[in-house]
Amino acid sequence: MTDNQILRPVAASERHMSLDVLRGLGVMGILAVNAVAFAMPMEVYMTPNLSPFPLTGAEGEAWWAVQTFFHFKFVTLFSMLFGVSILLVGGERSDKPRGALLRRRLGWLLVFGLIHGLLIWFGDILLLYAVTGFVVLLFRSWKPRTLFIVSIIVILLGSALAVLPMMALQHAPPETRAEVLAQMAMGGPAEVARAIALVKSGLAGAMAENTEAWIKVQVMSVTIIIWRTGALMMLGMALYKWGFLTGRAPTWVYGALVVVGAAGLWVTGLESREKLAINFAQPRSNGELQLGFEFLTLPITLGYASLAILLLKLDIARKLLNPLARLGQMAFTNYITQSIIMTTIFWGGRGLGYFGDASRVDLWMIVAAIWVLQLIWSPLWLSKFSMGPLEWVWRRLAYGKGLARA
Repeated sequence: MTDNQILRPVAASERHMSLDVLRGLGVMGILAVNAVAFAMPMEVYMTPNLSPFPLTGAEGEAWWAVQTFFHFKFVTLFSMLFGVSILLVGGERSDKPRGALLRRRLGWLLVFGLIHGLLIWFGDILLLYAVTGFVVLLFRSWKPRTLFIVSIIVILLGSALAVLPMMALQHAPPETRAEVLAQMAMGGPAEVARAIALVKSGLAGAMAENTEAWIKVQVMSVTIIIWRTGALMMLGMALYKWGFLTGRAPTWVYGALVVVGAAGLWVTGLESREKLAINFAQPRSNGELQLGFEFLTLPITLGYASLAILLLKLDIARKLLNPLARLGQMAFTNYITQSIIMTTIFWGGRGLGYFGDASRVDLWMIVAAIWVLQLIWSPLWLSKFSMGPLEWVWRRLAYGKGLARA
């Protein structure tokens, strides 16, 4: 048999519904967080009180909901699931044909990430996933216990490095504190107004702003984000090998994580409320009020995953969650589609140019509409074809001519 006959995409009958449902949740949750970065300058995403819309009343509640229930939780879930896909595609390190296939897939994902980030939207995660994947694939044959221990150590170290310097800065002399905060500043209202005007000015301005923001994102990715992303991919591998992500762990484990996750949400909800109350004053906002966010995001994410897996043990829930599973089965297509829709609405020169004009309340309505659209169109597409259009292109490039259309 040829490699193309041996190597093929996962058939529908071989898919784990839990993985597709979790992937669907990841894609939907990521949009809720990214929406403000589609609609406003990156400075507003990083520093919420720079928004043209004051964070009071419903606007503040809209920010609080995203920060508490969504921020970093779903990209954490998505990163773990990407680690699972590395394992499923690449197999053990001793499997040379599958390892070669995995490297081809990651190579093409890198190309897709460059196209998406430079030509559509700067906040792309595909490039980061591809680069990180080339490193993480080296560890896919590790025992789950080793993967788990290493990943947790890296995640905890990263969280500590993110929050402890800001906590120390709270106790620094006022002159030192002011100097450091000035160096860290993302810009003020004038910078936000400049970016909004540039994006609304036309295609050239929008592309210039996108490129500048993309470069900033890449610098953060290769210096900071890549470590946590790689650790989460390794954690996903461990949880898959243990059977946690496919529903084979004891029921009490899922129940306990749901309780822990709920407690984590309570803590981070209080922190987010206090951030609003002090108008994101630094260094406290990113210091002591960031502790729960840094150290409880993973337990909350595992709580979300556990709740979904428990629901899938009920027949009626499996039927109700089927559209979400189909959305997750087309995660690549739906992720890129979200970028196309959002930039068409907000970016100038290639869209309607409403950049800077939508409040967070408005964004919630747009996000909900896209969720509904994708929950409808994903099952419809998969009733006719075996995979999403971009999934087919990606696999066609990786597998070669042996892949059928449907």
